[in-house]
Amino acid sequence: MNTDNLLHLANDSGGVLYVIAAMLFVALTVIAERFWFLQRVASSGHAALDQIDRIDHLDAATLARLTRDYQDLPAAQLFAAATRLQNSQDRDELDARFNEVIMRQAPRIDRFLWVLDTIVTLAPLLGLFGTIIGMFNAFQVLSNPGNAPTQVTGGVAEALIATASGLFVAMVGLVFFNGLHNRVRAVVHQLETLKAALVNRMARHTQEPAKVERDTPRAVSGQFASQGA
Repeated sequence: MNTDNLLHLANDSGGVLYVIAAMLFVALTVIAERFWFLQRVASSGHAALDQIDRIDHLDAATLARLTRDYQDLPAAQLFAAATRLQNSQDRDELDARFNEVIMRQAPRIDRFLWVLDTIVTLAPLLGLFGTIIGMFNAFQVLSNPGNAPTQVTGGVAEALIATASGLFVAMVGLVFFNGLHNRVRAVVHQLETLKAALVNRMARHTQEPAKVERDTPRAVSGQFASQGA
């Protein structure tokens, strides 16, 4: 199938194949960008957790160094928040503040996935729409008595290419959408683990004061009474 045939099919579909091709390009762009970003975030998260595991106490210099090492990554925002909250030793406050940081980073982590989800849903519908337009053009051949019925079947076969193209784009997008969504969940879980590690090293380890048990004075009246007797 040469370029002229492809252009002929695209024109017979009412231009729908052009739209599907553009959607495929957008989907591949989103897949490549998100895969690279999430892979980078996951790798940096593993490295950050390994560094935290080797640290028992987090001081200002250590937090500043970690913030620089993971600059422009979600983990750096947690380290920056830990630097600001270094004087706070309340576990509940630290947990709430770090949760806020993670929630603010969530839109950045799953950015553009809605575009891929939309393409997965819309591509088959556009393909079906292009097939319907192509079938209208194919059946118009019957209005000319000089055309053979085989031309109608050929036109219908060409019209089905739009549906096949839409399904192909949807299947490719669905596979990568599920894979990227699973990776987003793994990255968020990684940030939750990093948050727990920071809280455990920054929170004040309070101990309940030991309770002093006072012996209850025993009744001695019976003893004195026996001695008096």
